[in-house]
Amino acid sequence: MSGLKLFHTNGGVTEVVPRLAEAEADVQGLVEAHMERLLGVRFLASEYGTGSVHGGRIDSLGLDENGAPVIVEYKRATDAGVINQGLFYLAWLMDHRAEFAHLVRDRLGATAASQILWSAPRLICVAGDFTRYDVHAVREHRHSIDLVRYRLFGDDLLGLETVASVTGAAAVAKGARRRAAGPTPVRGQGGALADLADAVDEVLLGLGDGVTRVQRKQYAAYQRLRNFACLCPPQQTKLLVYLKADPKAVELIPGFTRDVTGLGHHGTGDLEVRLRSERDVERAAELFRLSYAAA
Repeated sequence: MSGLKLFHTNGGVTEVVPRLAEAEADVQGLVEAHMERLLGVRFLASEYGTGSVHGGRIDSLGLDENGAPVIVEYKRATDAGVINQGLFYLAWLMDHRAEFAHLVRDRLGATAASQILWSAPRLICVAGDFTRYDVHAVREHRHSIDLVRYRLFGDDLLGLETVASVTGAAAVAKGARRRAAGPTPVRGQGGALADLADAVDEVLLGLGDGVTRVQRKQYAAYQRLRNFACLCPPQQTKLLVYLKADPKAVELIPGFTRDVTGLGHHGTGDLEVRLRSERDVERAAELFRLSYAAA
């Protein structure tokens, strides 16, 4: 991984030299076996055929935490064609929605199939490296694309680094992207809670250059590669934010934070944060950062 060095510190300092996989299939097999944990994507199919007309095979198909269809393409090292190949399959996917929905229904059930977020299909490219031309190309596309660099360390360590991540809107500067992406469902309602929602939105988008927002009817999801926060519409006197921070690793404060592990709610994350004022947003800032780091 670019700029990252890993060392053993027992009995001195010994560098763990990074390496690439022996074959592309090794990377694909590892990610597919743990796709939800590594990418926040539920695995659907491997080497999925696109028929005689397109004549291709999609490396991996999946469905992300927000119900968006996901295509994952892998390359052992650097390959200038991985983005164009993925975009080719993304176009196929949008032309074969019924076929994909049938696959989701078979693997994940009718409810998941009925809630597919067709407005935000994603392409994730996992490769040994990317060029600056790849990064530039991604930012010029009107598609949701993530470039993820991998490295293997020693016998049992895997490193993933998001090199570039853009939302489905035109890829522009973060501030402009926020304005262009449109309102979250909590905006336009007037009053203090709408202003508070704007403040939360600004804080969450400002946590890193790779943060994107995905809009669903019930919540707005903020993600790096995976969701790290979900902001729900106002509930009378408060906003609810669900975070990926571990509830057992933080001090729970009655009326402010709650462990919702195993409890049904909109969005993803097991730590519920209740916000009623700008002061609460300030109090929650460290929890936002913890969740961002965990995603």
